[in-house]
Amino acid sequence: MHLHELSIINFKNYEEANITLSPEINVFVGNNGQGKTNMLDAIYYLSFCKSFLNPIDKQSIRIGEKFFLLNSSYLKADKKLDIRISVQIGQKKKVKRNKKEYEKLSEHIGELPAVVISPYDTNLIIEGSETRRKFIDSIISQYDRSYLDSLIRYNKVLQQRNALLKQFQELRIFDQESIEVWNAQLVNLGELIFEKRKAFLTEFIPVFQRYFDLISNQSEEISISYESQLSEGNFAEQLELAKRKDSAVGYSTVGIHKDDLVFLIHGQPIKKFGSQGQQKSFLIALKLAQFEMIRNLLKTKPILLLDDIFDKLDHERVKHLMKLVSDHEFGQVFISDTDADRIEKVFDSIDIERFVFEVKGGTVEKK
Repeated sequence: MHLHELSIINFKNYEEANITLSPEINVFVGNNGQGKTNMLDAIYYLSFCKSFLNPIDKQSIRIGEKFFLLNSSYLKADKKLDIRISVQIGQKKKVKRNKKEYEKLSEHIGELPAVVISPYDTNLIIEGSETRRKFIDSIISQYDRSYLDSLIRYNKVLQQRNALLKQFQELRIFDQESIEVWNAQLVNLGELIFEKRKAFLTEFIPVFQRYFDLISNQSEEISISYESQLSEGNFAEQLELAKRKDSAVGYSTVGIHKDDLVFLIHGQPIKKFGSQGQQKSFLIALKLAQFEMIRNLLKTKPILLLDDIFDKLDHERVKHLMKLVSDHEFGQVFISDTDADRIEKVFDSIDIERFVFEVKGGTVEKK
C-alpha cells in the first residue's frame, strides 16, 4: 500500500498543493515554520480522520478560510483507493472512500494504517498515564475493530457512572441499585479491554526491545511494564470496595482508565535518568515496534511518517535508523528535515528511490 497522489486545499498554511509521491522514500526539506510538518499531518489525517498535532478540526483550516479539503489516491493490493476528507466550519466532517461517505468515522480506522514519529512523542514520557493509554489504544484499534467499539462503549459507560457519582456527592446519598447497572457494563467491557491490552503488550514489548538494541547498538538496558488495577484482583470486587470512596470524590477511581506503562532505563525512570538521545531512541523504538505489530497483524505495511527526528540523535544512531527504514520491510516512508545536506549524506550509501520536495511558505515543489 502506498500514497500515490495528494491534493490539499486550505489545510494549515497551504492554500493549495498537488504532488505525486514515490512508493519508497519521500523527503520534505525546508526551514522551520514553512509547512513540512503540516504536509506529514495531512497524510496522517487521511489515515485517522484527525490531526496528530491538534484535536480541534477547525484549527486545521487555513486562516481566513471556512473549509479545508484533502484529496488522495492510494494503490492498495494493485487497486486504486480514493480518500476524500472535507471539513467545513459549522458542518459535519465528511470522509469518503471511493466517493462513498462513511456512516461512522471509526469504520475508516485501520483502512490506511500509519505510524508517525515526531518531537511530540516526548509526551509519552513526560505526560500522564492517559497519553500512554492512548498510544496502546491507537495501535490495537487499527487491527481490532471490536476493541475500538468496546473502548468507545466503556468510555460512555464511565461518563454515565461518573455523572451518577457526582450526583451522589452533591446530594450526599448513595443508591446501590442505580450504580450496579453501570458497574455490570463497566466490568464486562473493562475486563475485555484489559485482556486485549495485556495480550498485545506481551507480544509488543520484546519487539520494542529488539528495535531499541538495533538503534542503540545494545548499549543500554531498558524495560516496559504494564500496570493495571485489574492485575490486582477481580474488577467487580474492586468496584464494590471502592463505591464509598467513588461517591465521596464524585468519580470512578478503579478501572482500565487508570492503566499505565512504566518506562525504565537501567532500572530507573527514563523520564528522570535518560539523556535526550536515550529518550529519543526509546521513543523511536516504540514507534518502530508499533509499525511491525500493525504490519504483521494487518498483513500490510503502514505508512511511516518521520517528522524532524534527526535532532538529538548522534550520527551512529541516525545511520542505524535510516538503514532500518530503508529496508523494504518498511514500505513507503515520509521524512521531514531542515537540513537538505544532511539528508543527502544519510542516503548517499543507501540504494533506494527517493523523492525530495522543497517546502517554502506553504508551497511544495519536487527538487
